[in-house]
Amino acid sequence: MEINLLLRLLVAHLLTDFILQPKSWVIDREEKRGKSSKLYLHVLITTIVAYVLSGLYSNWVIPLVIFSTHLFIDYLKSKADKNKFSYFIADQVAHVLVIVVLWLSVENKWAETCPFIETVTSSNKFWVLVAGYTFVSFPLGIIIGKATQKWRDQIGREKEQAAISKLDDQETEESSNEHAAEISMIKKNNEEQGIGLANAGKWIGICERVLILTFVLMQQYSAIGFLMTAKSILRFSDKETNTQLKTEYILVGTLVSFATSAMIGVVMKMAMG
Repeated sequence: MEINLLLRLLVAHLLTDFILQPKSWVIDREEKRGKSSKLYLHVLITTIVAYVLSGLYSNWVIPLVIFSTHLFIDYLKSKADKNKFSYFIADQVAHVLVIVVLWLSVENKWAETCPFIETVTSSNKFWVLVAGYTFVSFPLGIIIGKATQKWRDQIGREKEQAAISKLDDQETEESSNEHAAEISMIKKNNEEQGIGLANAGKWIGICERVLILTFVLMQQYSAIGFLMTAKSILRFSDKETNTQLKTEYILVGTLVSFATSAMIGVVMKMAMG
């Protein structure tokens, strides 16, 4: 299937949305929304670049569709919460879908696309890959999280107890109310830090499991060793009282994550023949 035009339009989108669009334009669009002159200037540049790179100078459908859809999508995004990553992803997915549909329409590829999709989705290998990558992402992360929950709770309790003991040692003329407030603040901070660590650990785990699975399927076993070596560089500060517990917890989680991902990769290779 010829994808030259598709690649040209994608390159035009990447150039204009990420390289040729200054941050000041984005801020101006978020503040003024539909009244922002930078919004229209950005859409105009996007249209011109897409038209020039397409090479189809007699085809006016491409610039008309790019201009109208890009303006509409960016206007909607300017009204959304600019700090939410989900809105950014939705914005980019919408742009890419427009480009794909435009390419299929201009090149008249609809007749070839449907049989291609049917062939791919009817393949057992395709669904083995989908099932494998889906499982090693969120489901396996939840399973590992529940399996290691007791150790994570133990680390939190010991960290909290160490902070409270240190506060008790330093207490001199503080009132009991002030002391209780300090202890309450320590507990709250520990809970918030735990949530942040859990979220960060979740995405780190997903990335490493996807990499491990990919390396196994590609038979790049040396890359797995490199990844494990890079992960082992992680160290905790000697000033922390529960460094050993944290290190052991990280090692257990890492080894379980690596081992299960590798075994799933082996099973997938056997299933795909």
